[in-house]
Amino acid sequence: MRLGLINSAWAQAGRDTAWGIRKTRQIGFDSIDIFADPLDIDVRERALIRRECSAAELPIISVCCVATGLIDFNPSVQRFHLDRCRQYLDLCYELQAENLLLVLGEYIWNQEVIPPAEQWRTAVDNCRQLADYAAKLGLQIALELEPFALSLLNSVDSMARFLDDTRHPNLQANIDISHLLLAKVDASELHRLQGRAIHAHISDCDGQRHGDLPPGRGVVNFPPYLQALKQMGFSGTMSIELEYSPEPDQIEAWVREAHDATRLLLQNAQL
Repeated sequence: MRLGLINSAWAQAGRDTAWGIRKTRQIGFDSIDIFADPLDIDVRERALIRRECSAAELPIISVCCVATGLIDFNPSVQRFHLDRCRQYLDLCYELQAENLLLVLGEYIWNQEVIPPAEQWRTAVDNCRQLADYAAKLGLQIALELEPFALSLLNSVDSMARFLDDTRHPNLQANIDISHLLLAKVDASELHRLQGRAIHAHISDCDGQRHGDLPPGRGVVNFPPYLQALKQMGFSGTMSIELEYSPEPDQIEAWVREAHDATRLLLQNAQL
């Protein structure tokens, strides 16, 4: 299994893009995921990402996108975010990535005022449109399961139902192990996403709050989840997702610790 890193780990510590890409390879990662908004970067930054990843021989697996506006109740906001996500998919194509990692967001107003079913239907319709566009580019979309109470996709049940409702081969699931623990999803439930998961994230947490810590710094029991992935025949990339380091000037050690701990977990799981 390829082990990757989401490059936001470096940006959060103030490191520039090129430095982060080179350091990702030096530490020993097999691939990289890019956290960059196509509306916020210019042609020079796009070229730099391509050039540096090529020079480092780091394939780009995923580009990460948070698009909560896809389920906004204002049609104009939805149209903007559909267009924004299409530009994300264009960026994926330009960077020769495999998928767009998409975060949908949450029900608003405590699932009151606007019926939850209406927000759900909006998400299904808009994601189906995006999956059609992804298919034209030979790309896939990986939906992230978020651990928050009002997230549209916060359980295996909701993820499986959403994939059933969209019914699109270019729309699949991302499995985030830390999120599964926080959402109280047991590893035994993952078999329901067999053949429907194309990407995975790994990090640790304190069991109560979203943390994205290096594995070993929290309470996540990783082996059952990794064995479940193995039994599912999961063949995607496992990418480490790290939030802000408590010591930004020690970010290299923070990332290296996460790499070494995860590599050992994967080796022990024979993945």
